[in-house]
Amino acid sequence: MNRNTPLPLRPAQNPHHRVRSAAQLRALGVTAAQTAARCLPCGPWQQLLPGVYLLHPDPPTNRERLHGALLYAGRPPAAGGPSGRGYGGAMVTGLAALTLYGFAAAPPAIGLHRIDVLVPRTRRLRSTRFVQVNRAASLPRPERRSGVPLAPVERALADAVSALTDASTVRGILTEAVRAGHCEPAAVVRELSAARLLGRPQVVDAVDALLAEGRAVAEGRLYAMVRGHGLPEPLWNVDLRLPGGTFLGGVDAYWPDQAVALELGARAPHEEHVVFAAEREHLERLGITVVRTSPALLREAPADQAVVVRTAMMASADREPAAYVVVLPR
Repeated sequence: MNRNTPLPLRPAQNPHHRVRSAAQLRALGVTAAQTAARCLPCGPWQQLLPGVYLLHPDPPTNRERLHGALLYAGRPPAAGGPSGRGYGGAMVTGLAALTLYGFAAAPPAIGLHRIDVLVPRTRRLRSTRFVQVNRAASLPRPERRSGVPLAPVERALADAVSALTDASTVRGILTEAVRAGHCEPAAVVRELSAARLLGRPQVVDAVDALLAEGRAVAEGRLYAMVRGHGLPEPLWNVDLRLPGGTFLGGVDAYWPDQAVALELGARAPHEEHVVFAAEREHLERLGITVVRTSPALLREAPADQAVVVRTAMMASADREPAAYVVVLPR
């Protein structure tokens, strides 16, 4: 294209062609003066964001706003082209990302209020118009939905929660994240803690609901694993004690004939390691084999977890008989 040849007045409907950065326009032979002239009142183009232009006079679509926000935040080189993959590492986060992940509880953020974008902490970039800039010391690996790079769900949740004051909305998006299988509670709590959000009043109760929801989902996966892979039915959710009453620990499943206990790691993260280590030490000294699994393993590899349990049960024949323990419902 000759440098003085303007772009067509009616570009293709692809948002990557209808929204261009100044660098991309220069690479296509459009000078800064030509761009400015086309963006005059009643002109065929308009400036969507600083350094980002909409190549038609109509209101931007949601897809165009997304693409424009990423072009602004990523400032990709012209060589990144209109493919949509050269966003300089920038990705959508917050409520806009949750909307694209399909969260029913996420308020309709795209096209209405703002689009949050995540960029490296070293980027010198300001929030402007409908774009809210969030920074990270180390960018996570993005997920893609319809070609749009999105922050992982747990990071998008933290960025969304940081901007929300309505407790019911916070609770809704956190519980949906676990109920719909987007991520595990521990990952969400880690992100909220890193963002220093756990002390906010609207977050405290929501985290309790999140952990309860995560526990229910994980237990459902555990029941499905035992019954779907033909394991003997255990005693569910029991406390183990010595005959004199000394408490040994609570387990999620116990096979008394084989002296095999299963512990599901779905407690609050700050309890996990200390509590489980103490319980396991007590039980294994008495000859009870303790199997540890997690909600993520039950979701991703239930057959493998069933093999681990079955192997522990088969090995019981080669062990010394376990000490007698009293089994009580929790």
